[in-house]
Amino acid sequence: MNTLIGNAPRHPGLWVDMASDPLPTKQGIETKRTQNQGLTELTQLCSQLAILSQQGRWIVLINPPHIGYKQILANANVRMDRVLLVHTKDEVETLWAMEKALTNGTSSAVITWTPPLDARDNRRIQLVAKNALAQGIIIEDVNTHLPEGDPLTQTLAVPTRVNLTSFH
Repeated sequence: MNTLIGNAPRHPGLWVDMASDPLPTKQGIETKRTQNQGLTELTQLCSQLAILSQQGRWIVLINPPHIGYKQILANANVRMDRVLLVHTKDEVETLWAMEKALTNGTSSAVITWTPPLDARDNRRIQLVAKNALAQGIIIEDVNTHLPEGDPLTQTLAVPTRVNLTSFH
């Protein structure tokens, strides 16, 4: 049987001295559309993230692509010991992780990479924004899903016919 000795919480995000820390203020969620996996947007946010990382709360990155984000953040003097990486298996889990990170009070910024959200998910994010205690950034990669009526998608969907009798 496991017993907890003392009053230290088990989660490292809760190891901050909440009595001396000011309570986090309500924040908003901003959506940015990108064509380069969020490289430009992350670079623009770096100076602000460096300041936020000094507060002792987490900078949460959810599903970051392989764009060299570690080097970008380190070059901007972001405290790497305050960066928390979250990898999810699908979009539902991504939105759930973002919601929890924004509302639990242990994060100062939450940056999420996701395909463009539909109307239902956008409404969910609006509701989460009302209770957010951290700054939220959603980076939507417009290149991940091509619209149904896009001529490129229609071209790719047409099967190529190969005459198999000509091969011997």
